[in-house]
Amino acid sequence: MRRTSPITLLLAALLAFGFLCFLLSPSPSAAAAAAGGNAPPDLDPSQLRREDAAEHPLSPPTKPFLKSQAVREDGHAAAPPVEHYNLNALTSTSDAARKGERVLILTPLARFYQEYWDNVVALSYPHELISVGFIVPKTKDGNAAVAALEHAISVTQNGPVADRFASVSILRQDFEPPLQSQDEKERHKLENQKARRESMSLARNSLLFTTLGPATSWVLWLDSDIIETPPTLIQDLTGHDRPVIVPNCFQRYYNKDAKKMDVRPYDFNSWIDSSTAQQLADTMGPDEILLEGYAELPTYRSLMAYMANKDYPQPGREIRLDGVGGTALMVKADVHRDGAMFPAFPFYHLVETEGFAKMAKRLGYEVFGLPDYFVYHYNE
Repeated sequence: MRRTSPITLLLAALLAFGFLCFLLSPSPSAAAAAAGGNAPPDLDPSQLRREDAAEHPLSPPTKPFLKSQAVREDGHAAAPPVEHYNLNALTSTSDAARKGERVLILTPLARFYQEYWDNVVALSYPHELISVGFIVPKTKDGNAAVAALEHAISVTQNGPVADRFASVSILRQDFEPPLQSQDEKERHKLENQKARRESMSLARNSLLFTTLGPATSWVLWLDSDIIETPPTLIQDLTGHDRPVIVPNCFQRYYNKDAKKMDVRPYDFNSWIDSSTAQQLADTMGPDEILLEGYAELPTYRSLMAYMANKDYPQPGREIRLDGVGGTALMVKADVHRDGAMFPAFPFYHLVETEGFAKMAKRLGYEVFGLPDYFVYHYNE
């Protein structure tokens, strides 16, 4: 039997001791949790959470936005923080601003209008509670829109603190739009509606599912060509405390007959259903959709656009609706979290915003309109 060197025995003993220490010591994650990451033991837990939390409110819980990773005293990286989101404590109430409820403004953007951005910046809801998200097609017009949008964002986010938004996100569509032209007449041709609005649904859903964060209480869908709203738009709409609510969208124009500026209805997608429309839908094939505002499809629905009292408006007057437009649509975030999205397929022969209203109602939510509360569309 070969003799063993004392040095060999010593090394073997040291290795065995090190192995035992490794087995008996807590794991790095447990040690980090016990010590609060790399923070001193006496650090207040609430302060620790503020320091370790994601840096902006849109960080989704499935993919947290991590700051620079902390390093333990032994030189190894500390375990990333585990974020807890208590959605039961999240509120969406009629007193949104005072309760600090966060609002997410979402806009599908094909063209950039400076008046749109100026109007959003002029909103009086606390900007630190507003996050803004855009989705833009990968087209020549889309590229120009992104360039103009980024410039406007840079001016605002580097300007007075009160004007800065909590965060701004810009997404680019990963699918080709069915229409290359953004001309108003081309967009509203009947033969283009099914493909156009299904594509719009895809864009809206992509934008929603990417940006809706665990701190969001309200989602305001605001079209990029809405250039005029009351500054109190968010407070006014959330003040009704409704799951889904939409104002009346009009358009300013020059009335040649009266020789003066006038207003006229623009969005006809907010309506109360009719038996005629339901019977018409019953005769349709599974892939056909029912559209509003076209002589070829007489639905005889009651349109909110024609219910406005322009002479003696009552901005707080509510009506129940079955379909909604998306020009300025306020939705409690929980409605989206419960599954109400914009169908890119015929859903009861409806798509996009009208299909969304149908889906919300199927989930048990009521849908409301404000016929005397006006927002204004750009006039091409």
